[in-house]
Amino acid sequence: MSDYSNLVQKLTTETTGVRQAGVEVVTKSVPDRQEKGVLDPRVMDVMQQQVHSPEPIPFSLEAARAGMGWINTDLTTTDITTEDIMIPSREQPIPARIYRPRSTEPLPAVVYFHGGGFFGGTLEPVEHPCKLLAERAHVVVISIDYRLAPEHPFPSGLNDCFTAVRWVYEQAHELGINREQLAVAGDSAGGNLATVCALLDREQQTEMIQYQVLLYPVVNLAALPTDDFEWRLDAYEMNENRELLEGIVTALEDTDGLLNRLYLQGTTDVQDPHVSPLFSDKLAELPETLIITAEYDYLRLEGEAYGRKLARAGVKTKRIQYNGMDHAFIEKLGQYPQAEDCITEIANGLQKRFAEIKSDTNTIGG
Repeated sequence: MSDYSNLVQKLTTETTGVRQAGVEVVTKSVPDRQEKGVLDPRVMDVMQQQVHSPEPIPFSLEAARAGMGWINTDLTTTDITTEDIMIPSREQPIPARIYRPRSTEPLPAVVYFHGGGFFGGTLEPVEHPCKLLAERAHVVVISIDYRLAPEHPFPSGLNDCFTAVRWVYEQAHELGINREQLAVAGDSAGGNLATVCALLDREQQTEMIQYQVLLYPVVNLAALPTDDFEWRLDAYEMNENRELLEGIVTALEDTDGLLNRLYLQGTTDVQDPHVSPLFSDKLAELPETLIITAEYDYLRLEGEAYGRKLARAGVKTKRIQYNGMDHAFIEKLGQYPQAEDCITEIANGLQKRFAEIKSDTNTIGG
């Protein structure tokens, strides 16, 4: 067994789980470091390869978009078909990509939204994670290429995402999926879009979404303090390489409101729940939730706070934290063992939830 495979195996078996404020919290340690408060060696390798300018560089939209994404590895071992489609919409057709395992019967479905700060990102960096999720969860994954700011400010991208969810639900028979087993998932800005789609689903009483997976989601666009959230650097345990770790943790800090300007452009308040769902008071009916956090991610604290607020609202919530990881680690599939383990954990959560739905349906039917 290779070192990589050993590390994946350790992540599967060596975890600690506790209940915190009503949330089932699972923490996964760095698999080959015993110490706490340390960066994963593979993240360290990537950081050392990246040249950081000592001077702040003026923001360039083109450069920011070009710098997003990571070339990762296809870890699937079975035939997962890939199909590019256009989802019809009143505004403009929405490009999407469908990943499908072999099946003779309708499968559950996951509608996936990529990250990129609402202004960047494409289907490519999440292609292999989506394929692996399709294989390991035995589900159809539909990855959505929603419109981006600033060319298309809020709510254009969100409208695309919710239109896509509705279309998948309505076209379930033609797509070969079971619409009673429908989930949304997304990373970073995509996690925001996923949970806001779940909010819209409940607000409009369409009741389509049965599970949501939020990977290091943006849920508080301006990082404003709430009753139970305040961003603090001292909430991060740093026992070595402190300067490097502080740089990693604060990398996504938006001190000058750039995201607000690009994404909202004055269209709505940053505390609108459809922008910052941490401010929603309508969480009670949301579907069962899995939140993934990375220890050294600026967004970790708001993800934790969102989990607590969901649990207080009565939503069954689980959070898995990967220690030693930084933001967007899912894109390092095949390089970071945590990325593979994360897909497996999401697959397990989906299968468990969909099995419960199937059991409930059979009970009602019986």
